[in-house]
Amino acid sequence: MSTFSIFLVLITIVCFLLIVVVMVQNPKGGGLSSTLGGSQMLGGVQKTTDFLDKSTWTLATILIALILLSSLSFTGTLSDTDSKIIDNAPTTAPVAPVQNTPAVPTPAK
Repeated sequence: MSTFSIFLVLITIVCFLLIVVVMVQNPKGGGLSSTLGGSQMLGGVQKTTDFLDKSTWTLATILIALILLSSLSFTGTLSDTDSKIIDNAPTTAPVAPVQNTPAVPTPAK
């Protein structure tokens, strides 16, 4: 497995976790964090909101770092000059379209 594939898997996992954390949050207090009754009794709503806020920023930072690192590990072997489709394409000159113009009759003398 190449380094780029490892980064791709890690980016996918971080994206999924970031989606889950954002979906749990709701600034109006009607999200999943407010439906969990135990969270209000254990740590309070403010601590839950702080945790979700910090985890969002942490996951976003990790995602940006992984994207930058993956771009450094990308070798770029699939460029336009190395394409097999371009190499196998026949090189023919374009044919000019034939225009059908009616023949002009010459007047008889």
